[in-house]
Amino acid sequence: MFLGEFEYKIDEKGRVPIPPRFRKDLVEGVVLKPGLDTCIAGYGLAEWAKEAERITSATMSASKRRRLDRAMFATAYNLTLDGQGRISLPPALRQYAQVGDELIVVGVNTNFELWSKELWEAERTLSLEQSWQIMEGLEER
Repeated sequence: MFLGEFEYKIDEKGRVPIPPRFRKDLVEGVVLKPGLDTCIAGYGLAEWAKEAERITSATMSASKRRRLDRAMFATAYNLTLDGQGRISLPPALRQYAQVGDELIVVGVNTNFELWSKELWEAERTLSLEQSWQIMEGLEER
């Protein structure tokens, strides 16, 4: 489970450290892709395989399947951590997520996200403001 919020600076080569407590789940590699809310979504390989299976097994029209496959797989990057626990952020993902020299890495349960500092501050505020409404709307199983 990925938990917490961590602030990092990106080095001159475009590398960013992954929080030490996340690294054990990423030793086989990490997949980064554009997230749904102008962030970068990160997955360990096992979790990415589950996500890929969920997408692949979903029922949808052929045209929607092609479009979703392009959005999910053509824009994803398979990376490995270097010896210091860093990954190199692909320029296309940095541009998509509006990441400058600083970013925030946040754990979001089964995966993690990388955010520009400014966008994360706005998202964190909004999420905290709305979480009570979402929680009240949950139905018990």
